[in-house]
Amino acid sequence: MHELGIVVHVIDQVEELAKQNNVKEVVELSLEIGEVSGVIESYFRDCFEWSKKKTTYMQNCKLNWISIKGITYCENCGKTYGTVEHGKTCPYCGSEKTYLLTGKDCMIKDIKVI
Repeated sequence: MHELGIVVHVIDQVEELAKQNNVKEVVELSLEIGEVSGVIESYFRDCFEWSKKKTTYMQNCKLNWISIKGITYCENCGKTYGTVEHGKTCPYCGSEKTYLLTGKDCMIKDIKVI
């Protein structure tokens, strides 16, 4: 379960930002998680709820999960398509000369504080 490692890393980043900016409390955290990132939302949420109890600034923080669609680009025909539905093979021309444009990243989008 790599979700715990990601949660710890995110919380460490947010806690450090809160400390540097003299924040009283982090009340909301929005994350963009790619649908092909391999991160399982239910595991992540469980890890987040457990981990935030051990923080200074995030004890009551609400987590917003924003799913980012996996989009792949085909170098042969120049078209894009949904990665989850079709994988590495382009559904338009059958080429495997493709690469992922979006959907693999995990990024902090927004932090709300008081």
